[in-house]
Order: sequence, then C-alpha cells, then structure tokens
Amino acid sequence: MTATRVCGLLMLAALPLVAQTQPAKKDSAAAPAAAKDTGAAATTLLREVFTYEGAGRDPFASLLRNGDVRPLFSDLKLLAIYFDGQYPGRSVAVLRDIATQKRYQVKPGEVLGRLKVAQIRPRDVTFTVQEFGFERQETLSLSKPEESQ
Repeated sequence: MTATRVCGLLMLAALPLVAQTQPAKKDSAAAPAAAKDTGAAATTLLREVFTYEGAGRDPFASLLRNGDVRPLFSDLKLLAIYFDGQYPGRSVAVLRDIATQKRYQVKPGEVLGRLKVAQIRPRDVTFTVQEFGFERQETLSLSKPEESQ
C-alpha cells in the first residue's frame, strides 16, 4: 500500500471518533435526559508511543554527549602515582584536567569519558582511547624533577 492510501484509510477510521467528540446541540431540555439514559461514555484516543528497549547503545542517542567527551587526553596532566608493586591492580594515579581544573583518581580498568586506564606503572599510565569505533594506546608519564645545581 502506498502512503496516501494508508493515510486515507486512517482518516476514514477516525471519522466515527470525530463525530462522537463534537458537542451536542442544546435546543431543548430533553437532550440532557437523553444523554443520561444512553450512558454516554467518554471517548479515549490512544496514541502510539515508541521507546527503545534494545540491548547496547541507543541508536537515537547523540554520540557527542558532554559527559562522554570530557576529559580529553590532551588536557590531562599526570600529577602523581601511588604504585603497589605486590598488587598492581591497587595502584592509583592522580590526574588533573587542565581545561576544567578537575582532579581524577583512577585505578586500572576505570573509564574517564572515552579513556580507559589500561595499566599503571611506577612512572607512567597507559590509556586505551576509543574514538569513532577505533582504539589506540596513549601514555602519560610523570615529569622528571628538576635537578638543582
């Protein structure tokens, strides 16, 4: 069926509903009594509503939501690393977003926007960056302390 035929059929199906919702004429006093006798029921119109309940990412949601984009890898500065040699999974890295001045404490496996902490070593942190369906590895290192003369 074409779209015009479907629209025409829907309009024909809706005509009885439109006729029921039009106000009755008040020419005589007998009209209210007739309405009481027939038990005039209120008509309800149903509207079809779509909600997405599928698995995975909602295809209608924006890919560029503010919470998912920040922090950018280029805006992060590594401040400190608390490395646990016996249990590397308990190591913590302290980062600062230089654009917003927000501080983050992360452990291996944690996610910051599109960045996932892959590994924490004594002097650097390795991230897995996810951009547009591709993944790449980036590393932030502690700056070397300045030598005094």
